[in-house]
Amino acid sequence: MPIQKELLDILCCPETKEPVTLIDESLVVKINDAIRSGVIRYRNGETVTEIIDSGLLREDKKYLYPIRNDIPIMLIEEAIDMSTIP
Repeated sequence: MPIQKELLDILCCPETKEPVTLIDESLVVKINDAIRSGVIRYRNGETVTEIIDSGLLREDKKYLYPIRNDIPIMLIEEAIDMSTIP
């Protein structure tokens, strides 16, 4: 089940309170390919090993909060560092 608009309207980055937007399917594919290649890192520096269903991109486009099993993971340390995406 996709994320509901009402939930998306109230979610924001837990660190900066910036708005977040749902990424499109082409970016999901690109990120998952990079995860499989072992090049994507969480903000805490650990390698991302679990693919994502979707994601919420912070307004400044520096970090992505993954969505897995229809649940947004809004933890600062588990934000995906967008600078590590080739």
